Parts: sequence; C-alpha cells; structure tokens
Amino acid sequence: MPPLVPRVSLQHFRTSIQLNAHLLALRNANVRTSVRYASGKSIGDKRERDQPKKKRKSRTVFKQYDLKNAEQFSLCDAMRYIQAFEVGRPPNSPKYDLAVRLRTIKNGPTVRNRLRLPHAVNTSLRICVICPPDSKHAEAAKNAGASLVGEETVFDAIKDGRIDFDRCICHQDSAQKMNKAGLGRILGPRGLMPSAKFGTVVKDVGASVKGLVGGSEYRERNGVLRLAIGQLGFTPEEIQTNIKAFMSEVKKDITLLSDRVNKEIHEVVLSSTNAPGFTLNGEFRSPNSPPTRDLSVF
Repeated sequence: MPPLVPRVSLQHFRTSIQLNAHLLALRNANVRTSVRYASGKSIGDKRERDQPKKKRKSRTVFKQYDLKNAEQFSLCDAMRYIQAFEVGRPPNSPKYDLAVRLRTIKNGPTVRNRLRLPHAVNTSLRICVICPPDSKHAEAAKNAGASLVGEETVFDAIKDGRIDFDRCICHQDSAQKMNKAGLGRILGPRGLMPSAKFGTVVKDVGASVKGLVGGSEYRERNGVLRLAIGQLGFTPEEIQTNIKAFMSEVKKDITLLSDRVNKEIHEVVLSSTNAPGFTLNGEFRSPNSPPTRDLSVF
C-alpha cells in the first residue's frame, strides 16, 4: 500500500508562494522586518555589546556637602561632646584634631607648610641632624634640642634600620655625603628624606631645629588639611588661640597659590582620637554652653 501523502490545497500553495515573494521583496529593498527576538531587539538592530559604552565624566573638583541644613557647633559645645567620648583616658594621650575642607580642583597645587602653634601639642619630637659631628653646627643642633647628630654614625644607623627620629634635617655641607650614602630608598618612603625643596636641607640647622621643636606640619590631601590642634587637657582659650593661628596661616598659604589655583575654605571640623567630627560655626560658645572652667578640668 503506497504511503499516505498529505493533501495540500491549491489555495494554501498560492498563499505560501505569495508570502515568500513578499519576504524576498522586503529583503531586496533593505526594509527591516518586524520580527524580533525575545530580548525585544529586532533583526536589523545591533547588539548592545557591539555599541561603544559611554564614558563617565570624571569630577574635576572634590565633592562638597551643603552645610545649610547641617548641624554646626560652637567651640565649647564641640569640646564638651568630644570630652564625653574620651572619658577615662589620660588628658595628654588623645589629641584634638582640626580638619579644614577646601573647595579646590583635583590634581592641582596643594597646600603644605610648617607651623609653630602658640601652645605646642607635640613636645616629644625626635629630630635628627646630618652635619659634621665636631663642627659648630653640631653643637648648635644639640643645644636646640636635636636627639641625633652626626654623619657616618647616622648613615650606619639608618642602614641598619635604627630610625629613632621623627624628622631629619641636613646641613648644606653634608648634602653630597648624604646622597652618596644612598639613604633615599630608606628614608624616602617614610617621608624623612631631607630635601631642599621642602626646606630640610638648610644652612642654619640650629634655627631649623628650634622651629621644629614644638612645631607641626600640615599638608593638603584630597582637598583636606589636618593638624593636631591641642591636647585634651587644653583649655578652650588655648584651643581657640591655636585654631586662630592655624587658620591665619592657611589663609596665607591659599593667598600665595591664588595666581595658580583658586582655593576657598568650605568647612572646619573638630574631632579627637576617639571621637567623631563636629562642624564648627565660628563661635566660641553658645548661650547653652557650659562655663569654660568646666571644660578646663578633665
């Protein structure tokens, strides 16, 4: 018995021929069909991965927050709250830290300087002076408070890994010996390598040591200047005096850079070693602030 062959009507056959002819005409005319994939893309569309991705525009300035609705504090109020976080700790161990946020561009000139506060915060600074050991410069450095003075003995100690100092100053006459000793790879990553650019290769080492003892350095990082502004046992008046001296010096530094970049002070925040930051409003005390004598005893 012959196999059964499905019957196809003449009308169905004509319809198939007409549909094929219509699709062929559309293809020859470069007309996009309405056939779409499950993702919603049509046959003629390019895939998303084949299209170039849009690059995000990088910020040219540091992001700043609007301070209109932010809670701000007077100096005495901020000190009162900070002292609550430092209860039970020695008054000389934690430090008051001041952060000054600047409105400035990225990758531009930065503020960097050294300041001797009216009320010294860190009096235990260890200073190394590289100079001829039997010279008048070595004697002046020792009298000014340097803890380590010399040339070859200092070089040998550094190469052995005995870096028992926080700052390093070099006399101009010893700069060549220091460079030949190859101390840059050891002191450079620690930020201790003397350099004429940063004012640590000097002619008068005695005066430089006196400026460092009790002095503080500050440097702009990511648009923020930070400095230890006082010990926790300082009175509000002493903290205020130090803040005024620091802010006055920062304004001078900004003025010196005004011809190269525009910088403005946006926010001033007071914090401590274990306490969060409190934005200052520029006032010494508010009507609800406690008496200053209560903040002086800790």
